[in-house]
Parts: sequence; structure tokens; C-alpha cells
Amino acid sequence: MTTPVSGTTPPGTSAAASAPTPAAATLGRPFHALVASSGLANLGDGVVQMGVPLLAVTLTRSPAALSLVAAAPWLPWLVLGVAAGTLVDRVDRRHAQLAALAARAVVLGAGAWLAATGRLTLPVLAVLVLAYGVTEVLADLASAAMLPTLVPRALLPAANGRLVAVQQVANSFVGAPVAGALLTLGAGWLLGAPAALALLAVLLLARGVPGSHRAPAGAGPVRAREGLGVLLRHRVVRPVVLTAAVLNMASTGYFTLFVLWCVGPGSRLGLTPQLYSVLAAGLAVGAVAGSLLAPRLVARVGEVRLILGTWLVAYAALALPVLVPHVAAVAVTVLVVGTTSTAGNVLNQTMRQRLVPAHLLGRVSGASRTLATGAMPLGALAAGAAAELAGLAPALLGATAVAVTAVVVLATRLRQRVVDEEVSRAARAG
Repeated sequence: MTTPVSGTTPPGTSAAASAPTPAAATLGRPFHALVASSGLANLGDGVVQMGVPLLAVTLTRSPAALSLVAAAPWLPWLVLGVAAGTLVDRVDRRHAQLAALAARAVVLGAGAWLAATGRLTLPVLAVLVLAYGVTEVLADLASAAMLPTLVPRALLPAANGRLVAVQQVANSFVGAPVAGALLTLGAGWLLGAPAALALLAVLLLARGVPGSHRAPAGAGPVRAREGLGVLLRHRVVRPVVLTAAVLNMASTGYFTLFVLWCVGPGSRLGLTPQLYSVLAAGLAVGAVAGSLLAPRLVARVGEVRLILGTWLVAYAALALPVLVPHVAAVAVTVLVVGTTSTAGNVLNQTMRQRLVPAHLLGRVSGASRTLATGAMPLGALAAGAAAELAGLAPALLGATAVAVTAVVVLATRLRQRVVDEEVSRAARAG
């Protein structure tokens, strides 16, 4: 149920850029093929992301052991993010995404075979999701870098909103309950179905998005350190990425333990895996609302106010199901978190695409995700250790406090004036 922050700042979009597009057709057929392929892949992601923790809970009740499985899919961002971003800027981004999705199908297919033959253990599961995470790094960076080549820059807010809406519906709204159903059939189904969906995504992307999608020519040699340098020098991106890293670390730690808090006979709520997965679909309901509302609200509320407000509400809400351990509190929390966190993520992704030069987009995205998403496995491991020492409730509330504090600190440093200046500077340079 983790909803990672993308690691970039909200856009200084104009009212025109934030307004709804007049017709979906203006985005073009290749864009819609990319969205459809991403929807299939994210449906598989949703099954894996919801199903693996529920499967792991049947193998162990140890917070420390569970944290290892939770950290595994995010660890590749910490190790490979910058290198993968550089690779995306050197090769055809369409080919990179196709290769990553094909490799994911192979990894999950192997896991399905191991599960069907009774050879799936907790260490094996951790290795499988680690390999799955490697494919996720390359596929996500290639997709994000390719999107601006498919739609006009003025339509990026609407394009990102629609893409995120489809991803969240497939990932959580459909993927979460499907994972619960597949788990009743067996672990082989839980891993085999996402493998098949990855293959379908490959076929759709290969046929629906033709042509070359390389970085613009004439940008000079592709060096990994350039993306990190742009990130660290930027007055807006730098503080938001660092805050996003803290938020992702705290939220991953929280949701690593949250499944133990909610699911099973030894948990505080005693939910079944199936009911938990249905409740998690509320995250996607909120995510759809957030992805559609973000482009409309940004012109009225302002970028900085909206991003800070959505983050503050999202992470403060995490305390509710701990203080009020009831199924209704869980339902309210996932709905609020889905709406507010996704609204911020749509704005973050749009800002990265509008501020970063196209030839640097893969590298800056890789560096941003390395810092912001790479903190997630550290959060999972830290939460597991904290829960072993202090218990589940103190560890969950501690993760919530860390996240809220990070947003408050960012609010003292980030100003709308600075955002507007950087957007104007990027427009003049472009």
C-alpha cells in the first residue's frame, strides 16, 4: 500500500497549462497505447505489491524478517537508479521499457513455477522481488522519459494526470482485490498472472508506440554525474527530493508494519488477507480523484500551497488507524492518503518533465529516484528493527511523526516565488 513520492517539486504551471484538455484525441494514439501498456503492467504491479506482503505474512510474523521482503523491491533504486537513468538517456527509451517488461515476465514466471512446485521460501521470495525491482527501475525511468516525446509540453499536466489515474486504478483499485483472490488459488497464480500481464504490456507497447524514442541528438556525451549535478544545484528540486526521501522512508516503514497491524489472528484488527486487499482498493479510489483534481486545483491554490497541504494531510492521516484500530479508520485513511498523495505526485512528475532538459531527463529522474525511492528499503529495515524493540504501535506512530516533521521543515524553506523564478528560467532556456 506504499505510495512513493516521486521526488520532484510541484510545477509552476500556468492556468492554461493546468486547464483540462479539450479532447482526449489531442494526446494522440501512441500516448494512449503507452497508457494502455502501462495499465496492464501496473495491474501486475498491484498484484505483486499487495500479494507479496500477504504471502510473506503466511511465512513469518517477524517484523524484521518481513522488513527484508518489503525492502527488496525498492533496494535497486538505491543501487541502480543513477546508472539506469544514464542508460535510458543513451538507448532508445522504448526498447529499454520493452526489455524491462520482458525480463519482469521471466522473473515472475520463474517465481510462479517455484511456488507451484512447493519450493518457494521466504529467502527465495526476497530474491525474486529484488530481481523484480531491478526491472521496475528501468521500466519506470524509460516510461517517464518517453512521455514528453509523445505529447506537447502544454498537455503534460493532463497527460500525467490521465497516466497516473490509469496506473492507480490498475495498481490498487483492481490489482489489490485481484491479489486477494489469486492468493486463495495459490502462490503460483499470484505470481503467474502478473507475468502474463507483463507479456501483454510488451506486445501492446511494441505495436502501439512506433518509431525511435532516443534522447535529442547534439546534447554531448551522456555522463551519469550530470543528472545528479542538476538535481543538487536546483533551488527547488533539491529540497523537495530530500524531503521526498524522508517521506518515502517513513511511509515504507509504516506500511511494512501495517500489514502485521491489520492482518492475521495475531494482529490488532484481525482482518483476512482478502478484506485487507479490498480495503486497499480505497487507495486507488482516492488516487483517481487526486490525479484528476490536481491539474484543476493548482491554478487556484498555488503550487507550493497545494503540494505542502496534500503531503501534510496524507502523512498525518497515517496516525488514525493506529490511534483508532478499527476497520472504518483504515478505510478512511487509505482514501485520504490516496487522494492527497497522488495529487502531489502528479504535480511532482509534471515539474520534472517541464524543468529538466529533454536530454537530461533520464539522468535527473534516475538521480531523483535514487535518493527519493532509494530511501524506501532503509525505511523498511529501520521499521522492522524499531518494531522488534518497541512494538508495532510505537513504531507506526514514530514513522508518522517523522513524515509530518519533514513536511513542516520543507514548508519553512520552499517559497512560491522561487518556484516561479525557476519555471521562468527554464522557459527562457528552452
